[in-house]
Parts: sequence; C-alpha cells; structure tokens
Amino acid sequence: MFVDEAKIRVKAGDGGNGCLAFRREKFVPRGGPSGGDGGRGGDVIMESSERHNTLVHFRFNPEYKAERGRHGEGSNKTGREGESIVLKVPVGTIVYDEMTGEVVHDFSHPDERVVIARGGRGGRGNARFATSVHQAPREHEDGKPGEERDLRLELKLLADVGLVGYPNAGKSTLISRISAARPKVADYPFTTLQPNLGVVIAGEPPDDISFVVADIPGLIEGASEGAGLGTQFLRHIERTRVLAHLVDVSDASGRPDPVADYEVITRELGNFGSGLDAKPTIVVASKMDIVNKDKLTKLKRYCKRKKLELFPISAITGEGVEELKWALAKRVASGQLPVARD
Repeated sequence: MFVDEAKIRVKAGDGGNGCLAFRREKFVPRGGPSGGDGGRGGDVIMESSERHNTLVHFRFNPEYKAERGRHGEGSNKTGREGESIVLKVPVGTIVYDEMTGEVVHDFSHPDERVVIARGGRGGRGNARFATSVHQAPREHEDGKPGEERDLRLELKLLADVGLVGYPNAGKSTLISRISAARPKVADYPFTTLQPNLGVVIAGEPPDDISFVVADIPGLIEGASEGAGLGTQFLRHIERTRVLAHLVDVSDASGRPDPVADYEVITRELGNFGSGLDAKPTIVVASKMDIVNKDKLTKLKRYCKRKKLELFPISAITGEGVEELKWALAKRVASGQLPVARD
C-alpha cells in the first residue's frame, strides 16, 4: 500500500520527580538530606531512511510516546533517563506542525536525525536545596512534562524527471522500458493508481549518467477540481528538475487534437501551483508504432512555434527511446532553467 500522508501524535517522556529523603544510617547523627534528582524524559526523534518509501506504518499506529524518566531515590541516587524512540521516515518527508502549519523539518537527505519532541527535565531532589543556613530542606521538585505535538507528515518523492500526461499516454510503458520499474500496464484509463520510481542509466561506464524518473497517475481536464484522481499525486514531481510530457499521437486515445491534450495538462499543472507549469519540459510523442501522421505533424508545428523539444518514441519497439534518455540525462545534469514560452 502506498501512503503519502499521515497524521500522528507524539509525546516525549516526562522528567522523573526529585526525591525527598534523609540519611538514616546508624552512627551518622544528623545525616542531612539525601534525595536524588529525577531522570530526564526520553526524546521523540525522527530519522530519514532509504529503506522506507511510504508512510503506511504511521497510518495504523498514529500515537508514539517516549519513556518517562525514573524518579530520584535516597542516598543521592539520580533516576535513570527515559529511553528515546526513533521514528523512521522516507527521504522526501516533510513534517508539519498540525496546530500552526509551520514546517518542522524537511527530510531531503538520508540519515538525517531531528528531535521533534524533547523530553522533560528531571526534578531536583531535596539534597540540591541544602545550604549552610537551611540544612534540612524538605523542598523537592516534580519533573517537567515532555513536549507533546500533533504532526502532519507529507511525502514528496525525490526524483529528477517527472512523467506527466493523460491516462494511457504510455508513461508506465516508458518507465518499464527505460528502468527496472515494473508498474501495472493495461489498456484502460487510470491503470496507474500510485507513483512509481525508476532509476535510468544512459550510456556506458565510465561516461554513464543515472537519474531517477517518477511516473504518476494520469491527469485529465478538471483534475485541479477533483476530476479523475485529481492532483493529489502532483506533489511527487514538485522537486523534479525536468518534466517529460507524454502526448499520444495515435488514434488509440480517441482524442483528436494532441495540441489540446498538451495544453489541458499544462493548464492543470498551472492550477496546482508550485511552479510545475514553469519547469523545463520535454514533449514526448508516444506510440509511434501506431502513429497518426496528421497528429504528429500538428504537434511538431506547435512545439517548433513554442520552442519546445520534441522526441517521437515508441516504448514498444524502442524507437527514439535512447535519444530521449540522453536528452533527459543532459537536462538533469545541466540543471537548466525553465524554457521561455510565448
């Protein structure tokens, strides 16, 4: 199950209470105070891990609590500190404070560690309050409570290239052709129900270039208003450097105008925001093995006028796929700025 959002509640451990005690040993008259301090409560820590790729483990277990510190004891014994807990999250997870909406941390690299809820300080025992004029204090402190927070976790996959387009434009077939990813491929709309990642290698060692491609469920007109699967998965291509926009130039889609297809999806990207419509874009004319030449000609003219790169491909036969891989690799490596549009 792919889960990219979750709400959790975390509670750090409370500090242990300070102890009220006096020395009672034989032959030690007026032994004085001997209450020890309470132990510190455990922290709640988050750590990014490459071994996790979904937030599903938070969906069914939304509450996490660290161990409280042990109370102080007599003979000046300090209580044991509470055990901290470590929550593993996928790389690309953004943690928000549910109450304020502010970003607590953005886990953009593996093995990042952040304390998201700090344990409470242990209280002081009465031995800490002894002075030359107050030699038998009965004062002692309770431990401080640990931090408690409601958090919202949002996963944005880290990929270099994002594949966008209508359902059945050939995105899943393409990612299965150029990488080891094996998404479901079928001849009905919305076959892809969750994002898929694939690592692509262009060229041969030592001159090869590798990059990560994200295939997301297809968009349709009105997606920004909830049509189809909506735009709930577009967050996964917010961090990409370049978009590959697949346009079906065959008659299989039943849509007559490839230019209109391109403009509809671009408009939905713009409605979503986050600058997706301004990202560098390579247009991919897919299904060249069953191409409608009139559609291809119309799309070529449009791309020439808009100064967009166009790569006709067939993921079935392999036509144009290597050229597309190299074009994407060069765009990723160059970190090129968005293409200017008329």
